[in-house]
Amino acid sequence: MRHMTLNEIAAACGGTYAGAEKDRGKEVRGVVIDSRRVEQDFLFVPVRGAKVDGHDFIPQVFAAGALAVLSERELSDPAGPYILVESTEEALRKLAAFYRRALDIRVVGITGSVGKTSTKEMIASVLSQKFCVLKTEGNFNNKIGLPLTIFQIREEHEVAVLEMGISEAGEMHVLAEMARPDICVITNIGLCHLENLLTRDGILAAKTESFAHLAEGGTAVLNGDDDKLCTCKNVNGRPAVFYGLGREARSVQTKQGEYLLADKEVYATDIRAHGLSGTRAVIHAGGEQFAVEIPLAGEHNVYNALAAVCVGRQLGMTMEEIRRGILSVQTIGGRNRLIQSGGVTIIDDCYNANPVSMKASIDVLSGAPGRRIAVLGDMGELGADEKALHAMVGEYFAGKRIDLLFCAGTLSEALADAARGCSTTEVYYFRDKEELIQKLAAVKKAGDTILVKASHFMGFGEIVRQLTGEE
Repeated sequence: MRHMTLNEIAAACGGTYAGAEKDRGKEVRGVVIDSRRVEQDFLFVPVRGAKVDGHDFIPQVFAAGALAVLSERELSDPAGPYILVESTEEALRKLAAFYRRALDIRVVGITGSVGKTSTKEMIASVLSQKFCVLKTEGNFNNKIGLPLTIFQIREEHEVAVLEMGISEAGEMHVLAEMARPDICVITNIGLCHLENLLTRDGILAAKTESFAHLAEGGTAVLNGDDDKLCTCKNVNGRPAVFYGLGREARSVQTKQGEYLLADKEVYATDIRAHGLSGTRAVIHAGGEQFAVEIPLAGEHNVYNALAAVCVGRQLGMTMEEIRRGILSVQTIGGRNRLIQSGGVTIIDDCYNANPVSMKASIDVLSGAPGRRIAVLGDMGELGADEKALHAMVGEYFAGKRIDLLFCAGTLSEALADAARGCSTTEVYYFRDKEELIQKLAAVKKAGDTILVKASHFMGFGEIVRQLTGEE
């Protein structure tokens, strides 16, 4: 990170400096909340967790070389300077916002109900063909993770691709105020976080809070095939950049009425699925076009590629640079990652789940070779209609070429019951995940393709590890 003095840090987070006057001008080299990651001249920010209070580790971090710490309480005879604040979490966010504004860098902020991480990976892959890029790693996309990601930006970085994940209204204001994106990408408005946001209109309002914090002259890049996003035709006085399948606007019928989708500046035609090996499409933008084999299965990855094309064009990239970036994209653990083990192909997609992403994964499995087995678990944060939404996913199995369905979890019983009534898929339901693992191990055989998907709290990574023998 670019170095900041303790004086600047105290002013930025509204804290009171406590320490030797000679140390005020000293610069920190990094900011961490994990005491085990402290290095020489780092700033340690202690955070209170459910079981552990980071303040308890302040003596250890000074011994490990920390230059200073933040603290919510006065410290007795500390081994170094500290900055007293009311809330270390709030101070962390204020400091990240200050740091971001001091940087000469373009920021791409990504949000949406489904596909944030895979879109982030696609955009970062494209931009890396021309720029030095920093991207969000893992799940560092929330009110604590995002500031830590921002602090990773260094002098050599030219573009930061930041994922912003929320679950309630007002949260996006907090994230986008820190990120201050030059380009804001919204992938879609789907059925997730309904527990707090209640409706898709509530989700739209929460996601588009990001627009209030776009940098001056910033651009919104939106999915023009989404009936909610297509209503955001102008953002902060500038036309939104829409992408989607096919160029022309078309009408769609929803429960709320008829919507006219947007004309797209970037669009795809001639889409052909090639099983698990990828998807071919012809991409059009600015009077140019190119054919590309997207090395990821599923039509949803065409949308991710289109978003990346939009961002690349906004940052002055050529179509050939963009095409190379799409060809270079790779999957990450828990996000449609393909694993070959013991003659079985495993689709590891167990990091998160909602009805839209479940359907997309079922479509991918339906095009896979061999016997097709879906292993599905509960989807979280769906609100009052959670059982009906699980049943809706079960009904989606009708007409799909899925041979076996294994379900575990309280809510997934509704999914299993609906699948039994609507499809020819052979269905197994287990209340206990361990029973599912045992049955799956007994029936799987070489040549099978197995999809593993559920919300993160279900711990379905354990099923993937059992199938692969990974520790």
